[in-house]
Amino acid sequence: MNTNSNAYIIIYSAVMVVIVAFLLAFVYQALKPMQDANVALDVKKQILYSLNIRNLDGAEAEAKYAEVVKDEQEQDGQKTYACEIDGKAVTVVSLKGMGLWGGISGYLAIDEEGKVYGAYFNHEGETAGLGAEIKDSQAWQEKFIGKKIWDEQGNVVLSVVKKVDNPESQVDCVTGATLTSNGVDAMLKDGLKNVKQNAEEE
Repeated sequence: MNTNSNAYIIIYSAVMVVIVAFLLAFVYQALKPMQDANVALDVKKQILYSLNIRNLDGAEAEAKYAEVVKDEQEQDGQKTYACEIDGKAVTVVSLKGMGLWGGISGYLAIDEEGKVYGAYFNHEGETAGLGAEIKDSQAWQEKFIGKKIWDEQGNVVLSVVKKVDNPESQVDCVTGATLTSNGVDAMLKDGLKNVKQNAEEE
């Protein structure tokens, strides 16, 4: 066969594409169980972070998660986790929203009095040093601890604001990241509005 002909080049290219596609598919399938396990572990770690349990390696996180998380429920796409910490019941609620550059998410732990036990937030592409601080700053996440979540009528009063007027239920926004902070505030309002009602109905 003439290696300089167009037919040879087309056939050669087609064969190489098929081989590469096969190899990529094989590698993807071979690594998928490991990837799925890593994703599941990361979710467990995030839930533990919201319970103020951090700095655990993979095996420690798996063991601690099995110890404290007693039940998992899902309703309308939102997951809740019934946990027990030091003999006290704590409920962790999953949250999803939109930041400045993409999706944001998080887990909020709620104690028996309806106050924040702990919080952890994540993001897909917020600006490093600004909006990304919702994930990177443990100190900012800890500002939520002890905050009131609902008023007597069941309305969500927990909020992220530029100026704190009511420290009982408000957290000041991340400096220089107003739009991302607004996204966290909207995520909290939307994700928590039905949690109390659902819990009372169970």
